[in-house]
Amino acid sequence: MNRGLATAVSDSADRQLLTALNDQIEQALQQSLERLGDDCPPRLLDAIRYVLLAPGKRLRPLLACLAGHAVGGPARAVLPAAVAVEMIHCYSLVHDDLPAMDDDDLRRGRATCHKAFDEATAILVGDALQALAFEQLGRAECDPGRLGQACLWLAQAAGPEGLVGGQMDDLNSDQLPPGLESVERIHRRKTGAMIRVSVELGGLLAGGDQSQLDGLKQYGQSVGLAFQIVDDLLDVESTAEEMGKQVGKDRDHGKMTYPELFGIERSRQLARQAVEQAIRGLDAFDRSAEPLRELAKYLLTRSS
Repeated sequence: MNRGLATAVSDSADRQLLTALNDQIEQALQQSLERLGDDCPPRLLDAIRYVLLAPGKRLRPLLACLAGHAVGGPARAVLPAAVAVEMIHCYSLVHDDLPAMDDDDLRRGRATCHKAFDEATAILVGDALQALAFEQLGRAECDPGRLGQACLWLAQAAGPEGLVGGQMDDLNSDQLPPGLESVERIHRRKTGAMIRVSVELGGLLAGGDQSQLDGLKQYGQSVGLAFQIVDDLLDVESTAEEMGKQVGKDRDHGKMTYPELFGIERSRQLARQAVEQAIRGLDAFDRSAEPLRELAKYLLTRSS
């Protein structure tokens, strides 16, 4: 998505920034695996590389870097967090695709990890990426207090009250009362928590003050919700070729989604409202936050 976003941004300087950040993120992801030594079994390393370096939107690391830019910090200060959030995201996808979970065969336009390798390897890949995420975050060069806070925030976002808890509720959504409160509860944790913390970590490690971090938190929460609403819409309206994964499974499995509960037009309206709320969170920021504003608007028109 980064390249697509870059072409959608009108200002040439912002386009150059997005392109440069995209390149830095890809380089940092590759370098994170080059550090692994001979003690990492080759098959496990191959599978980790297959998952982490697969073509993807890189939304979370990009958000971290853009949040750092918005508070005036250098990209190098934020890249450890950018790599960490992408590792957590990739681990969650690997486990989410397993037969015991969503049982998917296609991810990012190619075979899921357990299909390309095997189920046991896929489980270990997820385990490894989760541990590697905190190793990468620990490499951040910043005040120890901020680093400790960053580790705490990431653990909370990825854990039972965030990503994992949201996935659990999603698996058992038929036992929850249907309605806006339930579907938001799932999405704000399963998808939204990691998007929110990506923005927060970028601001934190780049030296943002409390007022800036509060604004970034509002932005991250609202962008995370908008992203998932649009994802629900694409699951109904898009194709497997466009999405790079199977579509229509949420409906087939009877999962609680925005289109299922509110219909297409109301869901689009809720997505627009979430984007507007996200942009309001950046009111105190100057033009340095413009790429974040553009990204939020772009989410409404994305096709994959």
